[in-house]
Amino acid sequence: MQTGHWLMRRDQAEAHLTWTDAVDAVDWLKKTHGAHQPFDRADGSQAYTDLGTKAAYAEDDLPRGNDVVWVHYTKSTNLVSFAVVCCPHRFHSGIPCPLSPA
Repeated sequence: MQTGHWLMRRDQAEAHLTWTDAVDAVDWLKKTHGAHQPFDRADGSQAYTDLGTKAAYAEDDLPRGNDVVWVHYTKSTNLVSFAVVCCPHRFHSGIPCPLSPA
């Protein structure tokens, strides 16, 4: 499945999760990341790219029309995945946006 196909899942669209500003979308990514902290390696080294780097990349990439997906294992060893999908989508222009921004 490609990230742009999530736009067809209209039952999961929510107005409060629809943004026109990349900074607002990245704030949501950071809050979601904070609620699902990545696991720590036994040797103390960093398992994933730090949050500041991920956020800076997302703030730069979203205005270019690129989706952002963050995936990691949590401290409880569950896999968490969350994404911001651009709409209209640059590769799936035939899929309409499920909602207008709030």
